[in-house]
Amino acid sequence: MSGFSSQSLFTLLPQSSTIRRYWIAYSGGLDSHVLLSAMAALKGMMAGVEVRAVHVNHSLSSQAKEWALHCQNVCEELQISCQQLVVDAHPEKGESPEAAARNARYQVIAQCIEEGDCLLTAHHQDDQAETLLLQLLRGSGMQGLAAMPVQTSFSQGQLARPLLSFSRQQLREYAEQHQLNWIEDPSNAETDFDRNYLRHEIMPLLQIRWPSASKVISRSAGHHAESSKLLNVLAEQDYRAATGHQQGTLSISFIKQLDVARQRLLLRYWISQLKLPMPASIHIEHILHDAVNSAPDAVPCISWPGGEVRRYQGDLYAMLPLERFDASLEMLWHLDSPLKLPQNSGYLIAKRVQGKGLDCDITQVTVRFRQGGESCRPAGSNCSKSLKKLFQEKNIQPWLRDRVPLLYVENQLAVVVGICICEPYRAKENREGWQIQKINH
Repeated sequence: MSGFSSQSLFTLLPQSSTIRRYWIAYSGGLDSHVLLSAMAALKGMMAGVEVRAVHVNHSLSSQAKEWALHCQNVCEELQISCQQLVVDAHPEKGESPEAAARNARYQVIAQCIEEGDCLLTAHHQDDQAETLLLQLLRGSGMQGLAAMPVQTSFSQGQLARPLLSFSRQQLREYAEQHQLNWIEDPSNAETDFDRNYLRHEIMPLLQIRWPSASKVISRSAGHHAESSKLLNVLAEQDYRAATGHQQGTLSISFIKQLDVARQRLLLRYWISQLKLPMPASIHIEHILHDAVNSAPDAVPCISWPGGEVRRYQGDLYAMLPLERFDASLEMLWHLDSPLKLPQNSGYLIAKRVQGKGLDCDITQVTVRFRQGGESCRPAGSNCSKSLKKLFQEKNIQPWLRDRVPLLYVENQLAVVVGICICEPYRAKENREGWQIQKINH
């Protein structure tokens, strides 16, 4: 495109009759100010569609309050409502400052986005080129090399990047032509940040030799995005066919029918569907070697920051990392009140029911957890069974067994919560009993 204008922006906005409000992510910098100014010029062309701005104060700069005031004043001049949000974007240990600020920003903006809303960000062609180069340097796969999508779902609405076809220089020309007054964040010049280093040190050298470098690299991201969509179609087909015995699990026997490239593709798609952080390539290889191709009776655990994969009875399970659990704890529980279980593992509640559950004469129990060697005679059974056997019959995964509450009456096992009532503690048909439930949240 020869240049940026409000008219060219209009043709690139998401066209949908369901969109009733555009939110502009407005930092006060050049790019977002250009987007805000152009959208203000388009308000008269979008009958029934509201335009709003949202500014996030990251609490990182001593000038943050001044910037917020500047954004508020600009929005008032343009007669656009501006939502001001404040977050603490300081990074956790081991987290990059860029990622911390980005995550904090999107998390708080997501709370504003409702059905029918579309968030517009001011990412442009040079941003896209920088993103692809960063992903290459991280060894990312096809999805990572697709860089930033033009449009995607976000919170309850959508997110669009309508400026990806324009260079930073084209946006600057628009800003100067319209005499916009934007904020220059000093941190944008700090080359300690990876993106800034690429922007100030690497991209200028590339553009000396290849003047269209940003445009061409950005185009490559588009090609990767198309390929990534096709791979997702294949991964979704495999995912539907690979469901294990429980929803959200994968059948190991099905995985083994695929070649290794499709196995990796399926694992990544599966993990993304479960909304877990994507593991590095080395963790994917460990899942294949240590879980998919391990002995049938093995119970491996492959962990990475924010997730883990385990194997049980021919299926793969993916989940948030389990917190350490102290199974030696004991608690006295009065059944007429809920009991909070240790280490955020939920609650126990007891309800009065007729003819089943724990006999109503029992009003308090001791709550313990498996130590090994426990057994009981389930109600209605003629013989005792070990706790291990009961867990196996109910397909309780091994990593959850030490967390199942056991209720004792005078040192005798009376209830295996969620599994069975033990004789002789079952309520008779003509009597009331306690129905015991574990609530996870």
